[in-house]
Amino acid sequence: MLHCIEDNEAWVLGVVCGYLTYSHEVHNEKFYRFMLRSDRLSDNADFICVTISEKTLTEISIDIGKRLKIKGQFRSYNNYSGSGNKLVLTLFAKDVTLAEEDEEPANEIYLNGYICKPVVYRVTPFGREIADILLAVNRAYNKSDYIPCIAWGRNARFVKHLEVGQNIKIWGRMQSREYQKKISDTEAITKTAYEVSINRLEMGDSAHTDANSTYA
Repeated sequence: MLHCIEDNEAWVLGVVCGYLTYSHEVHNEKFYRFMLRSDRLSDNADFICVTISEKTLTEISIDIGKRLKIKGQFRSYNNYSGSGNKLVLTLFAKDVTLAEEDEEPANEIYLNGYICKPVVYRVTPFGREIADILLAVNRAYNKSDYIPCIAWGRNARFVKHLEVGQNIKIWGRMQSREYQKKISDTEAITKTAYEVSINRLEMGDSAHTDANSTYA
């Protein structure tokens, strides 16, 4: 479970559903990726890209079908390959262990960051209120992660009034969803969006709003 000590904490229990592949190297340390499936209470599931260091791989093997518990941070980076989404999200694994047989799937995340683009509020044809937020979360060495978040209902109505630069804290889950992108008048392709679905949010310190007000 999350104790919310850092500004970016994620915890998931899921099943490995993709082969381990090489990702990149930093300061002579190699990093690899694999896909993890986290089942929801409904029949749906979220598919999360996990990045793991070669140092962690000396402690555990990554095999398809294996149930893992992973603690880490949800991070972003820009994709300059020219294919796929420009902003790529991945769960950076800091601690990986085997899950017990009786442990249920889980997916939790806590972020403490700043709204860095105007909030986009909309109402679906079915009357559901949604607000899209891009949250900048500070990381060590003067870096930041830019995490797309989505709020629903009362939370959506509230955040649509918040300004760029507002500090908020959110609790939710990492989610994946498919959508259709139109590429011509007659063609569309299926793509996958990754984001954080907000369950609860709390205001941070700001000159524009009262601090530490909680919205659920």
